[in-house]
Amino acid sequence: MTKTITLRLDERSYKMFKQAAEGEHRTISNFIEYAALRQLTADETVSDAEMREITHDAALMKRLSAGLEDVKKGRYTVVS
Repeated sequence: MTKTITLRLDERSYKMFKQAAEGEHRTISNFIEYAALRQLTADETVSDAEMREITHDAALMKRLSAGLEDVKKGRYTVVS
């Protein structure tokens, strides 16, 4: 089910969203939803280059493996 929200934008921001939406043949509402979801998923994923950098860092991989073993053995504390 879709939800409706109210969003306040200053004139400059509105014009920027309107122009971007028109450039992609979208409504402003659809463009804002698209842009927000794109931003959220970009923060949750890494590029192939970044993943290669991570997996080729032997020291980091060793620390990650040790951390995973600690979790498997219940050696961790949840901090809220």
